[in-house]
Amino acid sequence: MEYRRLGTDGPVVSRIAFGNSLTAGNQLADANALACVRAALDAGITTFDTADAYADGRAEELLGRALRGVDRDSVVVCTKVGRGGGPGPGTLSAGRIATSLDASLRRLGTGHVDLYQAHLYDDSTPLEETMGAFADAVRAGKVRCVGVSEWAADEIGRAAVLARELGVPLVANQPQYSLLWRVIEAEVMPACTALGIGQMVWSPLAGGVLTGKYRPGQPPPAGSRAVAARGGEVSIRRFDFLDDAVLTAVSRAAELAGQAGLTLPRLALAWALRGEAVATAVIGASAPEQITRNLAALRTPLDPELLHRIDAALAPVVVRDPALTLSRMLRAASLSQTAR
Repeated sequence: MEYRRLGTDGPVVSRIAFGNSLTAGNQLADANALACVRAALDAGITTFDTADAYADGRAEELLGRALRGVDRDSVVVCTKVGRGGGPGPGTLSAGRIATSLDASLRRLGTGHVDLYQAHLYDDSTPLEETMGAFADAVRAGKVRCVGVSEWAADEIGRAAVLARELGVPLVANQPQYSLLWRVIEAEVMPACTALGIGQMVWSPLAGGVLTGKYRPGQPPPAGSRAVAARGGEVSIRRFDFLDDAVLTAVSRAAELAGQAGLTLPRLALAWALRGEAVATAVIGASAPEQITRNLAALRTPLDPELLHRIDAALAPVVVRDPALTLSRMLRAASLSQTAR
């Protein structure tokens, strides 16, 4: 395993992090979910990502169970707040943050989280209130570092200024990023680099599409995320990853990777980790052996000519529009619904 500091002031994280957004408490039986965490620990993974919204809290509970007995200082536990939550105050209001954080700590079985992230931007709550609540959590010793997830560049910039004024640096951004989804490259990534904010990217394999298991013109395979995980199909289809044009392009990229002696998922994960901006990539797993296979990405040299051919094969279906950062996408959808 390799390790890198998350941003200028964040914790040292494993280059591959383990996430349980659509597995623990959802796609997998508890025993399998716990076995995947144990395999991650055995592989040297120290960084674990979850959220209060995943499986309605069950994902946090299972992660807490899996880490019971593990030296707390040897792992970086990350969770999020601010997605869903039902009627009432804004999802990132001070009251919601305080209540959700205490519930997360109980479910995780820990006195603090190492990284607490705002899960989507909340238009209904003043940003000053959100960042103030985060600063209070740090001062109370319940949170070590703070970050955001799927915010646009301007939102991140304003939050970073407020955080700095409060003496609680913003250290991390958790965006979607893969060979197919590159919307952070134009605005978010440069803005974060200038601010000393590290990227903790999710879905580097595009929800499993970059494993090559989804084939054009064929139904999703049994047991895959698009079939077995509650919300899995919606998560993938939201980005049109199961469109036949996308799957055809991915099949061609897989052929090119194979000609170079690589699997496509190994190449795709190595691609997401290239350069200095991305500190860690969050992967999920439905079986322990998947984690072992993914570790090979850390030992994968990327030939520039191969990457050029891969880019050419995927070019017609790659998404780059910064307006599709998830906070902006959901805001646009909400405004469109309101207008109706």
